[in-house]
Amino acid sequence: MSLHGGRVEGRITELPAGASESNRVGVLGVKGDILENAAAIAKGMGVTLKEMLGPTLTDLYPDAPPQLQGRYRGKHVLKRDENGLEKCVGCFLCAVICPAQCIYIEAAENTAQTRISGGERYAKVYNIDYSRCIFCGYCVEACPTDAITHGHEFELASYNTSSLIMRKEDLLEPPPAKQR
Repeated sequence: MSLHGGRVEGRITELPAGASESNRVGVLGVKGDILENAAAIAKGMGVTLKEMLGPTLTDLYPDAPPQLQGRYRGKHVLKRDENGLEKCVGCFLCAVICPAQCIYIEAAENTAQTRISGGERYAKVYNIDYSRCIFCGYCVEACPTDAITHGHEFELASYNTSSLIMRKEDLLEPPPAKQR
């Protein structure tokens, strides 16, 4: 239907002059449409069968451990130097650059009796709230001493959000084994 000058005109029920009935249906007619649709369905089913009979790409996770890439950004790790001292010097650069503001640090001074890190200060408190962390990697890039990196641990799910706050003890890598 179309609207012309405020009047509604009905559908055209007869063919225009010079048009035949075959022009209305198409060159092959209804049979051609059926053949085209059947060919498209057969092509789609061919792809489906090829994928069904091919190798399975899905890993059966908890049974088989996933293959993670080297650049995977998992739970953070606070590194130690070759002497076993913490690399973190409490500079707060990681906490400042974090867009999610999930890093909390309290720094303290190293003393002659207790040496925690190689610098003047060390991170007395170092917490990461994984309920807020977006694993962007800015903290890793900002660290001047390469004290924080991304590990490959990814199982951080929890029913309680308070258990997603990781403390320094949870993040710190173990000290190197003493050689005899």
